[in-house]
Amino acid sequence: MTAQVVEKRQSAERSATLTNVMVRMILLLAIDSFVFYFIYRALGEGFLTLAVMVAVVAAFVNYVLLVRDMYPIRWMLAGLILMFMFAIYPILLTVFVAFTNYGDGHLVTKLQSIDLITQARYLPEGGSAYTWTGFKNEAGEYALWLENETGSFVAYPNQTLIPAAEAQDLGGLDDAGIPSAIGAYERLNAIQVARDRTIQDIQFGAQDVGVQIRSAREAAQLVPKYVYDEDQDVIVDQETAQVYAPEIGRWTNASGDELTTGFRANVGLANFTRFFNSPAFRGPLVRIITWNFAFAFLSVFMTFALGLAIAYLFNDPLFPGKKFIRSVLLIPYTIPSLITILIWRGMFNNQVGVINRYLTNFVNFFPAEWRTNYAWWDALASPAWTVDPWLAKFALLFVNLWLGYPYFMLICSGALQSIPQDLYAAAEVDGANGFQRFFKITLPLLLVSVGPLLVASFTFNFNNFNLIFLFIEGGPPIANSPTRAGHTDILISYVYNLAFASGRGKEYGLGAAITIVIFVIVAVITLAQFRYTKMWEEVGEGV
Repeated sequence: MTAQVVEKRQSAERSATLTNVMVRMILLLAIDSFVFYFIYRALGEGFLTLAVMVAVVAAFVNYVLLVRDMYPIRWMLAGLILMFMFAIYPILLTVFVAFTNYGDGHLVTKLQSIDLITQARYLPEGGSAYTWTGFKNEAGEYALWLENETGSFVAYPNQTLIPAAEAQDLGGLDDAGIPSAIGAYERLNAIQVARDRTIQDIQFGAQDVGVQIRSAREAAQLVPKYVYDEDQDVIVDQETAQVYAPEIGRWTNASGDELTTGFRANVGLANFTRFFNSPAFRGPLVRIITWNFAFAFLSVFMTFALGLAIAYLFNDPLFPGKKFIRSVLLIPYTIPSLITILIWRGMFNNQVGVINRYLTNFVNFFPAEWRTNYAWWDALASPAWTVDPWLAKFALLFVNLWLGYPYFMLICSGALQSIPQDLYAAAEVDGANGFQRFFKITLPLLLVSVGPLLVASFTFNFNNFNLIFLFIEGGPPIANSPTRAGHTDILISYVYNLAFASGRGKEYGLGAAITIVIFVIVAVITLAQFRYTKMWEEVGEGV
């Protein structure tokens, strides 16, 4: 009896396993079918990188679902797919774009640019032009009533023009000689025609002498202005007989004239060369990089120093009201940085900012002769925060200090609690004073745990675009700079101005190239800093 029960149970398990396998295979087949269709469409539209990434992810999914040894990874499959598509793919795409001319004028693929260019139409010599009136039936089909010096005609899509005298079922004519209806087609007014712009894409009349709407009043026998010759890979202008060949993402003729619609193309190291060799880029670059390092270093140093000072002060168990004060000091950390930056921007306004108003009142409290006799005292009344480069940098560092010190106050508070009090007692017995205990015990042990966070904070501030852009947009401008650059610009904000806000259009390829340069700089700095954190760990172990 027991053997029969075991056999039935095993049979049921085999059946359930078979069912699970069939369901998994059917689901996988459906996913793969969709993936193949997606890849086919992506390749057809010229999105090679996206097609390759989807193919790699699909292959990985098939491997995980079909191989028994990969069973544990199935529980992480959804997360891994999202990581590939939204983390790894954007990084790879950035690297790919850095070697292309992707940007305004080069946003589409070559095939798409051909389709866009060949949509242009023109009225050839000897072609006819008409005034037109639109008509529409209940099925949504259009017809036109055309008039010119040769007479009046009825035009249907892909049909020969019908002279008005041969047309049937015309409604009553108005004073202008236009019928109220053409058979089942009702006359449209100007508002009805304006609502539906699809009528402009319809060709009325026969294919070789078709009529298309050219404007709100004119329709004409338009023909394609540009024709693509696939054998020679050129676009021919039928109106001027000019031939345009593809040249680094542009359709260019022998005279150097270009068509407005270009396409994405590989330009190799041109974006990197342009960044490093162009005098226009190289001009303010040294000054911006120097400020970038200074801003990141000073921001980390100031926020860490203030946060540690507050945490060290509140680490005293006898400090009165420290819980309430600590809660108040955490307020800057609870408010979104976007709001805080905009508030400080208003407070530092040169004309109506609350800081300058209080400084003016403070200066006016003293004798007026002081402002006359001392230039520095008069300048104190209304500092030009957004005009003077040094004051602008000071204001940025002050705002960043306000935003960052609560974070290090929290981190240092926890780290201080983990330091054994026996070390302080032993040092005190050995005659160490307060400064010696701090610099020989507290700081080395604190840096062991806080060191990696200092590295992360430096990296964050090195690319702190939000503060620079929202507070002062990189200003004030650097005088005589060949490119748009400011005294408070850091590399990332300079890249933004250079690639997207310079007035030349958006240059994603150039922006991606400079982003890679910034990544290399930050990576080198981070690796060097991590080596120093290991040194701190060695110091901490020797304490």
